[in-house]
Amino acid sequence: MSRILRPAAGIAAAATVALALSACSGASDTEPASADDLGTLVVGATAVPAGEILAFVQDNLADEAGLELQITEFSDYNTPNPALAQGATDANLFQHKPFLDLFIEDSGEDLVSVGEVYLPPLALYSETVDTVDDLPDGASIALPNDASNESRALLLLADAGLIETTETPTTVADITANPHEFAFTEIDAASLPTALQQQDAAIVNFSFAAAAGLSGDLQILTESTDSPYFNILATRGELIDDPRIVTLYDLLTSDRTQEWIIENYDGLVIPAE
Repeated sequence: MSRILRPAAGIAAAATVALALSACSGASDTEPASADDLGTLVVGATAVPAGEILAFVQDNLADEAGLELQITEFSDYNTPNPALAQGATDANLFQHKPFLDLFIEDSGEDLVSVGEVYLPPLALYSETVDTVDDLPDGASIALPNDASNESRALLLLADAGLIETTETPTTVADITANPHEFAFTEIDAASLPTALQQQDAAIVNFSFAAAAGLSGDLQILTESTDSPYFNILATRGELIDDPRIVTLYDLLTSDRTQEWIIENYDGLVIPAE
């Protein structure tokens, strides 16, 4: 069975987890004993869908591949990468490549993408209207306030013709035309589902939408499948060729995992091809 450690809200907690696991198994930072016994890999993840996908892999595929996963759950987007950079985890699954690139640019840490795993399409949710066309002029819309996802949210609105922006927007200051005079509020991504109670609409990442019980019926606009924002498996540069990392990525992108993602999330999460 998978071991999901909840919660790890900060680097210190994740570090404690990783040290405890290392002391118990001796596998996190050591060479695997043999090709048939790869050892333990500590993977950070947000609960939904990343943690659930990793749990499926651990429960159904990892043992046969000689891999043991220890899944450390994070409740936000800000701590998994520092935890990975500092060695509290060996890999993580929660972010898209543009988000990782921004972290590397800001921190200088040697983190790398192993490859795409799944797309949780970003969507505009509303509890007050049924379609985008029903949004009234002056409607209030909440956006994620981290640079990567706010850019993604603005591009989603621009692609739908609701606003116009610069070529690479990062904040609402980059909106060049707002013909419907929408009122935008930038807030923490984890708080976006509850913002629906005060806002006419909110752009929410799937992981937080699913955790809050938001259904597809509330989506009035969503990304297409050609989105560049597929979530990736990330690791430190020194581990990119580690057999545990290579094996985990193979399992995450296997036919069985792809089929499970499609069936379990009813098309709301799209596996990488």
